[in-house]
Amino acid sequence: MITIEADWLSAFFRLAVIGLELAGTLTILVGAGLATFLFARRARAGDRTEAYSAFRSALGRSILLGLEFLVAGDIVKSLVINPTLDDLIVLAGLVLVRTFLSISLGVEINGHWPWEETRMAREKARAAALDGSPMTAGAAGRGAALKG
Repeated sequence: MITIEADWLSAFFRLAVIGLELAGTLTILVGAGLATFLFARRARAGDRTEAYSAFRSALGRSILLGLEFLVAGDIVKSLVINPTLDDLIVLAGLVLVRTFLSISLGVEINGHWPWEETRMAREKARAAALDGSPMTAGAAGRGAALKG
């Protein structure tokens, strides 16, 4: 087992964990606030159904990004600061729960499973090639990346 002997290094990792957890929490809170503000503005201006869909998407994205910061903080805390077997088991449970949440939110936001994205991009590139319609630079790059 590797232990941190330098006090400054231990303090650095503790501050890093606090920073990552704070970044994750703020990302979720600010994202939720911004999504709510944009929802209220769009709902007053027009279609509430589309405003609600955009709200859910923005809120889900902020939660996903916040979860990434929180997982990073948990990894540093469990593997660097206090690497005991109990902490590693708790970390494994947290990662499993957050992975399930990330996949669920991704399906809610995108409307398909994450592993279907490559297949859908390939089908879109084939359809564009058959139609003879010009593909955008981004789609052409993804299509070329899929072939190579």
